[in-house]
Amino acid sequence: ICQGLDCPGTTSEQAGKSASCQGCPNQKLCASGATKAPDPAIAEIGAKLATVKHKILVLSGKGGVGKSTFSAHLAHALASDNTKEVALLDVDICGPSIPRIMGLEGEQVHQSGSGWSPVYVDDNLAVMSIGFLLSSPDDAVIWRGPKKNGIIKQFLRDVDWGELDYLIVDTPPGTSDEHLSIVQYLSSTHVDGAIIITTPQEVSLQDVRKEIRFCHKVKLPIIGVVENMSGFVCPKCKTTSQIFPPTSGGAEQMCADLNLPLLGKVPLDPRIAQSCDEGKSFLSEVPDSPAAKVYQNIVQSIQDYCSNSLTEEQSTTLKH
Repeated sequence: ICQGLDCPGTTSEQAGKSASCQGCPNQKLCASGATKAPDPAIAEIGAKLATVKHKILVLSGKGGVGKSTFSAHLAHALASDNTKEVALLDVDICGPSIPRIMGLEGEQVHQSGSGWSPVYVDDNLAVMSIGFLLSSPDDAVIWRGPKKNGIIKQFLRDVDWGELDYLIVDTPPGTSDEHLSIVQYLSSTHVDGAIIITTPQEVSLQDVRKEIRFCHKVKLPIIGVVENMSGFVCPKCKTTSQIFPPTSGGAEQMCADLNLPLLGKVPLDPRIAQSCDEGKSFLSEVPDSPAAKVYQNIVQSIQDYCSNSLTEEQSTTLKH
């Protein structure tokens, strides 16, 4: 398994031999040449997900910026169209919050002849998380990298996803094991791209720039950036306050500097957090709020991107 951005890669001639390999626990294994053979699970996952039209990763460099909240509401918004089949996969192994946010705490995963059956919020919205495999929401998952990689492989290969229009993958903060694994395991199938979540302050943007560099390094397309917690409008006096001041220009300036699309700026609204705690969709609870309207515009941009991505892929297939 690749250990970082400077890793030459397990299939490289320099695997286990370059300076960046020093100190890596897998150095001897890579140097032996055993890792050059492709993981058979990659092809199996490609076959399993062949019936999934669009795959979207939700990333953030920093924790606490609202990544899982966005993933959940994106899934709710897409599934509001009853003709679409949507699934949400939570690969935040050590901090699975999706079961709570989706109102599914206490639910269990069932085994069938075709694999694990995901848990359904609605007839057209399925969810899978390690949270469903724990005996209690308070249980800590204290695992090293290889075991995390193994469960991600199982989620992709062994879950009976069926035919899907959208698979949304909620990832943990950072650019480590889970991110490398998900990109590696999806390498034999088309991924539409990543949505990167940030907040306006520089301390968050600094980590997000690392996430963007990660996407470029692993050749993962970036659909766009969402700025959460972007100002607070007082419900009484209507004055806008910057709770997290954008001292360096916020996501807008960063996107301009890096030539990335800014999908939208979601204002702070206490009802978003309340909806997540109650396992409800903020978009259906308060559909006319300013934040919900921003969400709707962001979701429409993502749908447009995916439609264009599918058209381009079909065009390329026809040419070959």
